[in-house]
Amino acid sequence: MRSRSANRSGIVIRRRVTPAGDIIVSLLTPQGKVKAIARGGVRGALSSRLNLFHHVGVQLYQTPQADLATVQQAVLEGALPRLAEPERYAFAHLMAELADALFQEGEFSEQAFDLFAGALRGVSHQPDPEWVALVMSHKLLGLAGFVLQTGRCARCGAPDPAHPDPLGGQLLCGGCASLPAYPPASLDFLRNVVRRSVRVSMEHPVLEDERPALWRALERFVTVQVGNVQSWRQLVPHVAAAPA
Repeated sequence: MRSRSANRSGIVIRRRVTPAGDIIVSLLTPQGKVKAIARGGVRGALSSRLNLFHHVGVQLYQTPQADLATVQQAVLEGALPRLAEPERYAFAHLMAELADALFQEGEFSEQAFDLFAGALRGVSHQPDPEWVALVMSHKLLGLAGFVLQTGRCARCGAPDPAHPDPLGGQLLCGGCASLPAYPPASLDFLRNVVRRSVRVSMEHPVLEDERPALWRALERFVTVQVGNVQSWRQLVPHVAAAPA
């Protein structure tokens, strides 16, 4: 920050309470990711405002010697209470952890903020939050530059691969694969989700019994390309059981 004080509006994507009662938060804002500390915040009004997924306006203060900006004030600008529901919380938490891993501090990305905010709204309001999470996970990854290689086999380069890659989450040809090919709808999703609009993808959901394989592929792809994401463990049983 050029000046010591700054006002930011963003969504809390990470929250940690220290033994001293401070709250350390990461906010995704239209100007990029910001990490800040609310000193003693757990004992005051900031505690309820700086909750995960809350959209808040904050006043930050930072000295040249400090690693973290200090949250001086926070105003709640929006909340999605339904994200606390068990069938929605895990998917929202995955979106937040992905955003935290993909978008770095200081990066200007209004598009990332809008996409993430839309993902949370979809998980909160849509009747099929799992499908929202699958679509928006790929969209967030694509925006950050991580896109599945679907035109050629990830091992030998043969064209038009159609089989799961259990190690890297990519696509393999029949000669390199040990697993059956994806069903047509799942294969179409993997090949086109990044370039299709969210609306079109939402209008053509993959059947629920085909989704476990898509989650396993996504988990492997994220682990290899981005790094370890803890949310898989609390998501759904078929993802937690994905091969190591």
